[in-house]
Amino acid sequence: MSCSTLSVISRGSRAWMVAAAIGLVSLFPAMPSLAASSDWALNEGGRMRLILLPKEADGTRHGALVIEPKQGWITYWKEPGDVGIPPAITPAPGAAYTVERVGFPVPKVLTNGDMTDVGYDHPVTLPITLKNAPDDTAVTLSAFVGVCQNICIPFQADLSVPPDEDGIANSVETALVRSAQAQVPPGPSPEFHVVDHQLGADQRELVVRLKMPADAVSPKAFVSGPSGHVFTHSVASRGADGETVLTLPIGKLPKKYKIAGKQWGILVVSGDRAMETTLAFD
Repeated sequence: MSCSTLSVISRGSRAWMVAAAIGLVSLFPAMPSLAASSDWALNEGGRMRLILLPKEADGTRHGALVIEPKQGWITYWKEPGDVGIPPAITPAPGAAYTVERVGFPVPKVLTNGDMTDVGYDHPVTLPITLKNAPDDTAVTLSAFVGVCQNICIPFQADLSVPPDEDGIANSVETALVRSAQAQVPPGPSPEFHVVDHQLGADQRELVVRLKMPADAVSPKAFVSGPSGHVFTHSVASRGADGETVLTLPIGKLPKKYKIAGKQWGILVVSGDRAMETTLAFD
């Protein structure tokens, strides 16, 4: 299986905030779980736990899945690359609540020979949003992630947060969840967005035209195509009207794949800025 600790993308100052928040909580590993968090689940390659904040007026509960790979291990982004396991977070069978959203901070490209992984070689916190999750009864989510060193190991655990009838958030856990939410790349803005995109007729090359901030550095992109496919190699050039053009070679797509009506995801990273959106194909 493909694993490495060689990184080719800098996370910038925002990732430091997450590391600091996680480090603060991790200073006390022997303490019992706080009221709004599960126990730690342990694995050969690391550990993880679930944090939930009190329910809000609209019925949502925000929280986070904290994943801490051991030194020298990695875990994966939502599209893991050549070999890997994308994270999956699901409610307990028969639960009335649902997982509405899982967020991902900017990942790294991790290379090992001719294999490419996309993920994290450090602790990472994935913010989540639940719908209709109660405060007064336990909430259980099944988390399934991959951790990898020389081999990749599936890491599955049922993580249960006990009732929080007082509905009072723990300040440390609240800070960690809010920090994790802040690391999720925002959507398009007037100064940073996709102007146009086109996949070549032979489906061998994707060209994306971008509007970017005037002082932005040359961008890199993560394009998640069909399930199991992520494209990370891009060449940037200058286009008309000050636009930036990204050209990405597209590897082998599924046999008889039809692009019409499909949507791919794109994450564009420029220094400490990032933007994430979808590419819709007619």
